[in-house]
Amino acid sequence: MIEIIRDDITRLDVDAIVNAANSALAGGGGVDGAIHRAAGPELARASMALAPCAPGDAVITPGFALKARYVIHAVGPVWRDGERGEPELLRSTYDRSFAVARAQGDITSIAFPAISTGAYRFPRRLAAEIAMDSMQRHESWFTRIVACAFDAETEQMYHAALD
Repeated sequence: MIEIIRDDITRLDVDAIVNAANSALAGGGGVDGAIHRAAGPELARASMALAPCAPGDAVITPGFALKARYVIHAVGPVWRDGERGEPELLRSTYDRSFAVARAQGDITSIAFPAISTGAYRFPRRLAAEIAMDSMQRHESWFTRIVACAFDAETEQMYHAALD
C-alpha cells in the first residue's frame, strides 16, 4: 500500500527512510541535512565510507538515532534540461532504493522524500509521476511504502500522479 503524507521523514516509524543524498554521501542541505542531524554523527561516518555514489544509485547504512533502522542513501540527478537522461536516472534512483531495501532482507516498510526536487531542481510534477510509478511497480514486496512530502504542493502532486 502506498501512503502519501506530509510530515518530517526523520520522525517516521518505518524500517527504512530514503535520503536524497549527494554523491559524496556527506550530508548537505534539505532532507539530507535533516536526516544527518537527526541520526547523529555516526551516520556521516558510515555513509562517507561508502562514497562516492553515482546518480541513479543507492547504498544503505544503519539509521543510528532515527526511529528507522536503516537509511538508504539515494543519489538523484541534477536537472539540467531533461535531455541528458535525467528522467531515467531518477527512475533508477527509486528502483535501486527498492532493490537495496529488498537485498537487506528485513525491510518491509520504507519512506521516500521527493528526490531531486529541491536544490537539484527536478520538475516536481514529473518527479512525482516517476516516484509513483516506481512505488506502484514495487509495492507487492513491501507492507508499507510512504511518499513523504515536505509541503502541500508536493503532497498534491503525489496524489495527482497516483490517481
